[in-house]
Amino acid sequence: MGDLGFSGRLTALGRSALGMLCACLLAGSVAAQDFEIEDRQLYPGTSPVVLRVISTTDLDVFEPLLLRFQDQHPEIGIDYVVASSAELHRAIRGGATYDLALSSAMDLQFSLANDGRARSYSSAVTEALPDWARWNDRIFAFTAEPAVVVINEARFEGLPRPRSRADLVTLLRDHPDRFEGAVGTYDLRESGLGYLFATQEARASDAYWRLTEVMGRLNPRLYCCSSQMIDDVASGRLALAYNVLGPYAEGRLGQDEGLAILPMEDFANVMLRTALIPTTAQEVEAAGLMLDALLREGMGDGAEPGLPPLQARGEGAGDAFGPIRLGPALMVYLDRLNRESFLEAWNAAMEQ
Repeated sequence: MGDLGFSGRLTALGRSALGMLCACLLAGSVAAQDFEIEDRQLYPGTSPVVLRVISTTDLDVFEPLLLRFQDQHPEIGIDYVVASSAELHRAIRGGATYDLALSSAMDLQFSLANDGRARSYSSAVTEALPDWARWNDRIFAFTAEPAVVVINEARFEGLPRPRSRADLVTLLRDHPDRFEGAVGTYDLRESGLGYLFATQEARASDAYWRLTEVMGRLNPRLYCCSSQMIDDVASGRLALAYNVLGPYAEGRLGQDEGLAILPMEDFANVMLRTALIPTTAQEVEAAGLMLDALLREGMGDGAEPGLPPLQARGEGAGDAFGPIRLGPALMVYLDRLNRESFLEAWNAAMEQ
């Protein structure tokens, strides 16, 4: 796809007025939707076209990419809405009119695509993706992000650094006084990404349930998202946070003294952040342009460093450190009975 060919530029005053008008109109339409919004920012363009994006990625992480996109396409305004993966899924399934949906919960995204709620899209950029990073021209991966363990180094003083989940189980079991109320992880009832990581890890290793049971004895703190866990590790409220997103943690290492990432050498969950164009999209051509921009950055073709690249965690990384597969197997734990059974077992382990 080429340039949209939108003609003309607005004056500074016209652009400002357009932005205010778009903000008012879009605020009303979003408020009418039955889902929770965490954050929102409008980036006016020089034409009436506004690309509506719903995403699980925090604004401070994604804004540089949005600004780079507008450098190339100043005519396209962007309405960027941040929601949890579960709320995003509910919004798109409920028919919300977004042009692009970006989520960390691969299973929920795959469910939308599999159920016919994603448009087919193809371009030279999507054709260049490796097979494992796309499905049926409806869902596309643009990052590969490992789950990691983040620690507060001061609270680990004098303790050995675990290098596997078996080591972590032993550490938590042998030092309950150090970790009581100081371990954080996802609330699987609320976090789509947390549920994805947990179900995939449970399939990969029995160590997941042993670790969950040990954490359950320590009065763990449960969270919706990685950023909140990292905040509490940095403040010292938590000694350890389990399965936070690696790029979020790496981005904080230079900002917060005393944060460290524990490399788990047994295996790593690697999530593919994915994009789809909902069937309700109104600015389909603009959505395709942004999707191509995301994929170029994901394949390392961007002029500036940005998103965690796909190729860093491709198939060549080995089974223990490869990406979670983008395919029908993701649907297994979305089945109602399977989900209820998994959450029942998780609740029993966490609420001892």
